[in-house]
Amino acid sequence: MSQPEQKEFIHPKGYLSVAKNVGIKDETLDLTVIYSEKRANAAAMFTRSRFPGAPVIVGREHVADGFAQAVVVNSKNANVAMGRPGIDDAREMCRLVAGELGIAERDVLPFSTGVIGRPLPMEKIRAGLKGIRGELEPNGLELAARAIMTTDRWPKFISRRVGNAVIAGIAKGVGMIEPNMATMLVYLMTDAELPANSLKPMLKRVVDRTFNSMSIDTDTSTSDTVVLMANSLAGAVDAAEFERALLDVSEHLAREIARNGEGATKLITVEVSGAKDDAQAKRVAKAVVNSPLVKTAVYGCDPNWGRVIAAIGKCFDDTDIEPAKTTIRFGDAEVFEHGAPVDCDLEALRAYLGKDEVTIGVDLGIANGAARVWGCDLTEEYIKENAYYTT
Repeated sequence: MSQPEQKEFIHPKGYLSVAKNVGIKDETLDLTVIYSEKRANAAAMFTRSRFPGAPVIVGREHVADGFAQAVVVNSKNANVAMGRPGIDDAREMCRLVAGELGIAERDVLPFSTGVIGRPLPMEKIRAGLKGIRGELEPNGLELAARAIMTTDRWPKFISRRVGNAVIAGIAKGVGMIEPNMATMLVYLMTDAELPANSLKPMLKRVVDRTFNSMSIDTDTSTSDTVVLMANSLAGAVDAAEFERALLDVSEHLAREIARNGEGATKLITVEVSGAKDDAQAKRVAKAVVNSPLVKTAVYGCDPNWGRVIAAIGKCFDDTDIEPAKTTIRFGDAEVFEHGAPVDCDLEALRAYLGKDEVTIGVDLGIANGAARVWGCDLTEEYIKENAYYTT
């Protein structure tokens, strides 16, 4: 799957950044700092893994007061499972950035992504952070999106206007993806003026509908984080309009993470309707999108809807799900309706499954609950990439 065409990227006011190579791996960009000229109201959501990376531990502490002014991210080497030295390294990254920028250490959020269990090359990071105040530039977030990549095949970034303000988002993530949350880093930056106490509830609502509604391989990571910063430089905006735009930005990034899944050739959307409630709809949708049999069938353009039935059937605690009420479709074509197969044009179905984007619909016929999730197909390339990841 190739990189989709990107719309014009608009930068929010007051955000400067630098992206560079410090020698962590090869000559690719591997370190970035994003800085808000004004201390920003901030909220974040983190992985629920029982083995959180050191930056997650430190980041939770630093953002707890509802403020942030800078993020520092190194890629190609995750600061995870390193014990106390890892925590010390994360704190040192914050101190170095704070000292260079003249801000409080607590207002810096640290991040690392890459291979787990290897010490950070702090001598390279120290050298790379020295003098960054003079290297920061406006309009550099697209380059920052490249610097946070690991096995991503393309950078992920998007922006939207909301009144006089702008929301910009950058993200990375292609594997070890099954929220809560996924092996992903997402930075959402706005110059809108938003009440501090509204950010966390708003971010949670949006994350539940986007970044917590996708999966590539069912594996929750140790480092996942979504950060929202609002520095107020563009003034107040309508809160409802802002949340709709934030949802749009986040949905785009979530879809691009799923589309860019390791080895992926197709984006899979699963839409479930007619559920008892939205929670049940999401459980069923996740069961379908996570099924290796469904994923490989889509990859092979095999309209084997029996695999979708098998995936739904795994939700055995949902005793109100019954075959006689259920309808399944590939795209607009129904393949199973109320307990019986539908006579279909198999060649047309194979052609549909050969597209870059495939939608599987499930109507449970119970009530009005609905959910939509995103994933990708499962290919030989995923196995190759992960079989030799550290070699």
